[in-house]
Amino acid sequence: MCVHRKINFISYDDGYSPPKTVEQVRKLIESDEVFLVFNALGTPTQTAVQKYQNGKPAGLEASEGILSAGYLKDASDAQWANDEGMKKFMAFIDKYMPGSNISDANMVYGYSAAQTMVQVLKQAGDNLTRENVMKQAARLKDFAPDTVLPGIKLNTSATDYAPIEQLQMMQFKGGKWELFGDIISAEAGG
Repeated sequence: MCVHRKINFISYDDGYSPPKTVEQVRKLIESDEVFLVFNALGTPTQTAVQKYQNGKPAGLEASEGILSAGYLKDASDAQWANDEGMKKFMAFIDKYMPGSNISDANMVYGYSAAQTMVQVLKQAGDNLTRENVMKQAARLKDFAPDTVLPGIKLNTSATDYAPIEQLQMMQFKGGKWELFGDIISAEAGG
């Protein structure tokens, strides 16, 4: 059964200033009575409101059933333990960054970005000029770094430089994200 819900998305600018972040988050929670705070950005700003929010956006139990979309695997999720791409990522971490926090999505993202750069350089061959590297960066075709979700492909062209235009729907169930449905695509600029 498909449930449709209306989402009222409220966004306030905190100017990347922790005191302003506190003010804006309190307004969201106390005045606007939001269900959750989503995609907040910045270590200094989020550190300023972490304890306040944790005391108020409702705990793990209330997260059950939340929907999201993404394109990266979660290195800390056991469902990827036997995935060949994730095995390569973990071997890299064990060799070059032992003891790192694999639940940090920035590590998975960085690995994916580095693999993409290596792909561009492979495509450039021995012609390592700025012009050729830029040309190859605009010629990615169905490239799938090890840490992107199955079915997600990176594509670029001379008129579309955004490499990721696909997302996988997922739902939080039993303390982890479960993939469901088809991959969704977005048109550039759409």
